Amino acid sequence: MRHREHARPSALIAVAALAATLVAAPGCKERPSPGGPQSPSATKVPDAPPTPSTIDALPPPVPPPSKASLIEDERNTISVFREVAPSTVFVTQKRLVVDRFWGTAVEVPAGSGSGFVWDADGHVVTNFHVVDNAQSLIVRLQGEKSFPARLIGVEPRKDIAVLKIDAPKEMLKPIQVAPLREPLEVGQKAIAIGNPFGLDHTLTTGIISALGRQVEGAGGVSIRDMIQTDAAINPGNSGGPLLDSSGHLIGMNTMIFSKSGTSAGIGFAVPSTTIARIVPQIIRTGKAEQVGLGIQLDPAHRLERRNGIRGVIVMGVIPGGPADKAGLRGLSEGDRGLVLGDVIVGIDGTPIVDYDGLYNALDSKKPGEKVKVDLLRSGQKTTVEVAVELLT
Repeated sequence: MRHREHARPSALIAVAALAATLVAAPGCKERPSPGGPQSPSATKVPDAPPTPSTIDALPPPVPPPSKASLIEDERNTISVFREVAPSTVFVTQKRLVVDRFWGTAVEVPAGSGSGFVWDADGHVVTNFHVVDNAQSLIVRLQGEKSFPARLIGVEPRKDIAVLKIDAPKEMLKPIQVAPLREPLEVGQKAIAIGNPFGLDHTLTTGIISALGRQVEGAGGVSIRDMIQTDAAINPGNSGGPLLDSSGHLIGMNTMIFSKSGTSAGIGFAVPSTTIARIVPQIIRTGKAEQVGLGIQLDPAHRLERRNGIRGVIVMGVIPGGPADKAGLRGLSEGDRGLVLGDVIVGIDGTPIVDYDGLYNALDSKKPGEKVKVDLLRSGQKTTVEVAVELLT
C-alpha cells in the first residue's frame, strides 16, 4: 500500500516532464489564443474551412442543351413540331344524356380525337369515326381556345370528315400538304402530332414502315393505299396529321393494329393524296364525288353469297346511263323466277370479286373516262367498254 501511494507522485512528475518536452520540441507550432500576441517566430496555422451547407453541397443545375449540342435530326423534329403544332386541333364530341327519373338533360363528352386546320376559312379535317353519331362538336386550338364546330360532310369509305369553326383568321394556321410530285419512300421519317388520351399536342416519331396497305374502313369497304408507320399512335391520335421531315402532311392517322388497344408499332394513315382529292369535294358539295357505271347493285353482296358467285351481279341497268348504252343486262323475271344477267368480274384487267373491289377500281376514275368491263354472261366471258359517270 505504501508502495502504491509513493509511486503516484512519481508518475505525475513523469507525465508533466513528457508534456513539457512535447511543447518545446522542434517543429511543433503553438496556436496563439484569439486576439492575443503572437511570437515573431511562430507560423500561423490556417483556419479550417467552413462546413458547407446542404444546399451548397448539391451539384450545380445542368443547363438546357444548346442548339449547337443537338444533332440535325433533333433540330429537324423540333422545327417541324413548332411549325405544325398550331395547325393541329383537339376534337371532342358530346352527346345529350337524358335522366328520365329527374327530368333533366345534360351534354357529356362521348369521345375525342385530333384533327388539323385545312384552310383559313375554318375548315378542319378529322376522321369520320371521331365524329360519328355526335350530337355536338367542339374544336380546341393550340392556344386553348375552343369553338363549336358544325359538320360539313363525311366520306365514311375513306374515314374522312370535314368540320367548320368560326374562328378569327389570325388564329388559324392551315396545314401544308406534301407535293404530289414527291412520292413517299419506305424508311423515310414520319412525325405524328395529336392528342392521345386527351394529352394536348403530343409528338411521336418513326418511319414509314410500308406503303399500299389495305385496311377495312369505317364505311364498310377497305381503304386502299394506306401508309403504315411505327410512329406511336394511341387512342386520341385519330384524325391527327402524319408529317414528313419538311413538315408537310403525308397522311391522317386513322387506326392502329393492336390487341391491347394501345400502340404496338403498327399504325395506319389515310394518304394525303386521298385527302387532297376528297376534302375539296366535301367542302364544295357536302359529300364526296363518286363515279359509277349506271347500274343497280347490292353493296351487301347477299345474292352473290347465296349463290356462291365471285363478282358483282348487275341487279338492274339505269335507262339512258352508260351501262345501258354499252348493252349491259340486269336481272329479269323468268318462268322459274329471277334470271341472272351480267356479272362484273373485272375492271381494266383487275379481277373484281365483290363490291369493295368494284368501288376501289372505279374510285380513281374521272367522269367521262372509259373503262373495260369484263362480264360473265350466260357462262361466257365478254368485255365491253363503258364510260363512267358521276353519281348523283
